[in-house]
Amino acid sequence: MMKTLPTTAKAIVIGGGIIGCSTAYHLAKLGWTDTVLLERKKLTSGTTFHAAGLVGQLRTSANITQLLGYSVGLYKELEAETGLATGWKMNGGLRVACNEERWTEVKRQATTAQSFGLEMQLLTPREAQDLWPLMEIDDLVGAAYLPTDGQANPSDITQALAKGARMAGASIFEDTEVLDIEIDKGRIRAVVTDKGRIECERVVVCAGQWTRAFAARFGVNVPLVSVEHQYVITESFGVPSNLPTLRDPDRLTYYKEEVGGLVMGGYEPNPIAWAVDGIPENFHYSLLDSNFDHFNQIMVQALGRVPALQTVGVKQLLNGPESFTPDGNFILGEAPELKNFFVGAGFNAFGIASAGGAGMALAEWVSKGEPPYDLWPADIRRFGRPHFDTDWVRTRTLEAYGKHYTMAWPFEEHSSGRPCRKSPLYDRLKAQGACFGEKLGWERPNWFADLFAGEEPKDIYSYARQNWFDAVGREHRSTREAAVIFDQTSFAKFLLKGRDAEAAISWIASNDVARPVGSLVYTQMLNDKGGIECDVTVARIGEEEFYITTGTGFATHDFNWISKNIPPDLHAELVDVTSAYSVLSLMGPNSRLILEAVTNADISNASFPFGTVRTVGIAGCPVRALRITYVGELGYELHVPIEYAATVYDALMIAGRDHGLVNAGYRAIESCRLEKGYRAWGSDIGPDHTPVEAGLAWAVKMRKNIAFRGRDAIERQLATGVRKMLACFVPDDPDVVLLGRETIYRDGKRVGWLSSGGFGYTVGKPIGYGYVRDPEGVTEDFVLSGTYELDVARQRVPCKVSMKPLYDPDMLRIKA
Repeated sequence: MMKTLPTTAKAIVIGGGIIGCSTAYHLAKLGWTDTVLLERKKLTSGTTFHAAGLVGQLRTSANITQLLGYSVGLYKELEAETGLATGWKMNGGLRVACNEERWTEVKRQATTAQSFGLEMQLLTPREAQDLWPLMEIDDLVGAAYLPTDGQANPSDITQALAKGARMAGASIFEDTEVLDIEIDKGRIRAVVTDKGRIECERVVVCAGQWTRAFAARFGVNVPLVSVEHQYVITESFGVPSNLPTLRDPDRLTYYKEEVGGLVMGGYEPNPIAWAVDGIPENFHYSLLDSNFDHFNQIMVQALGRVPALQTVGVKQLLNGPESFTPDGNFILGEAPELKNFFVGAGFNAFGIASAGGAGMALAEWVSKGEPPYDLWPADIRRFGRPHFDTDWVRTRTLEAYGKHYTMAWPFEEHSSGRPCRKSPLYDRLKAQGACFGEKLGWERPNWFADLFAGEEPKDIYSYARQNWFDAVGREHRSTREAAVIFDQTSFAKFLLKGRDAEAAISWIASNDVARPVGSLVYTQMLNDKGGIECDVTVARIGEEEFYITTGTGFATHDFNWISKNIPPDLHAELVDVTSAYSVLSLMGPNSRLILEAVTNADISNASFPFGTVRTVGIAGCPVRALRITYVGELGYELHVPIEYAATVYDALMIAGRDHGLVNAGYRAIESCRLEKGYRAWGSDIGPDHTPVEAGLAWAVKMRKNIAFRGRDAIERQLATGVRKMLACFVPDDPDVVLLGRETIYRDGKRVGWLSSGGFGYTVGKPIGYGYVRDPEGVTEDFVLSGTYELDVARQRVPCKVSMKPLYDPDMLRIKA
């Protein structure tokens, strides 16, 4: 007898694939026993049923790797808990390399695995063949093996998760279509189905490729599109059941054993978008027509690796659409557009590997209002304005799909959908040799080629020093010795205003921003654990008005964090003014001389000291000048109304001719900030790191009796100490290339990994930052007392450690 639909629920999960069932399972485990899962057809009938089922763990993010590792742990135990088979086999995962650059990538992946606590073994081609005897190895350079990877049966795992959810108290209703969500004054009130109405305040949408269109009905942007994905299922030909999964990225292919045969698929460089005009209405347990012509390019590559495929029978060429995203990462979290509307979708064909951890993380997000740890690479708030346009999303997503198995080059830029958002200076800078990168749709100059010397403004990718290394060195030295202009128009910019603006920002910001008009303050914004949610500058431009600047990629995230943390009883409004202003950052020891030449304002140090904001006139333009720096030199951020940007830029360039003024890009900013020890949100700092751990306690208003979010956590840390601390590492060998995620060894013991890496041209050395960890506690003396090495592509490199900036503009010397 079918259960009756309840009239109320604490949370409703929409979608009965593996992600939805995992979320319901974990919500019920957290005590949310009145969780309801609604599936319009049958469990797994969307895309889960045709997933290939490979379960790999390693990603470039420690926390995403941890999330995938949670999936493995869950799948190992699920059958014993529920009594249902899952098809889980921990048969390991093998990855092969066919050339020296791929081998370098694999060795760096092995270092990353080691950093994150996974033991990835490097193998010779012969050792790889011993594990996978079906393959030819004539073209192999080496391989890597992760013993804890595996494979599973997607439908079986989903049914086991569903049973586990029911056992824990959740209710699951199949053949129940969601027709609408009732929303009143920005609050979810109920979900309306074809079987009745259920009152609830929290909805979790795990509807796979249907999620974008469904969420858009309620103003929520979920950037994903459907792409055809094919794989072959062969007849049985004696393949051993314990055969590891195999990824052969140079041949664009993957393999797993299935009932004595093989599943073989891949990622072609010319993918085919599906359902461009919408998904057919009754599409469930449905596959697409096999496209043998299109798959032939993958089959040709596979035959060279596994010759047995030439003679074995093929049961099926399965073509099933799956949802992919513009950056190849999945989408989790609470939608910034609608409170209590959560999303778990866009899994880029590794939903089975992700589902256990993703369901756990979503359940905690729903239950506790925050994820279990920082999941920024998958956070829905990483997207922004370009992602509302489905055509743009599809164009970028198809490029990302085509790069699924290509080399993951350091500093690689996407080329599709560009240019999209342009500074008013774009054409001027392009004509002067700018090589642009892109972030959140914005074109940003990364570096400038010397066109007169025949340099081409184009990145040539490598794991060694890349072709722009010397050009960035020129810009770096100009920053240190003369002056540069950085076009930072892409900065996200907000106005917080209202009669209670000071009280609101004082609660949200951990530094003291309640200062006189004209003050400029660098501050973090913390969660209740003291973790850094935002890293911003706050300029007080009026008694009831604050101007907030943050990084380009954090526009959606930071706007969401600030707005949702304004106490409800306070009158303050946050407005995004990003598109109203260009930002020309004039930096370097000659910057004051140049600025004096174009304005009548008194900009002497006495009149315009560090940490202040003033309005000055330049060429008829009212310019909001912020005296601040992210490169460690005298400098000014000039925030200019967009229509004046070109005029102000031209005036500065003319005035700067006699003072060595040149254009410079974001890679020079990165080099300078590493030397000066400035932290970067998303790598060095984030929700899992506190100001005390990151060496930023000086920027927290602990000496003042002012309440702010996170204060209690900071007080506890200051009283009891910390278990990790950010430090700077400088290899003895100046030719080492640091990229981040290299393993840190202290006295021969693994204690962490680099959160960021690069090169400092003034100090002439590679520079890395990373947290030194010890469960017994870490102090500055502990950090400095150790002898350190970095593991770089599985080679130990001796290095020095410092807790202070390497560069001091007044002393021009290394301090460590």
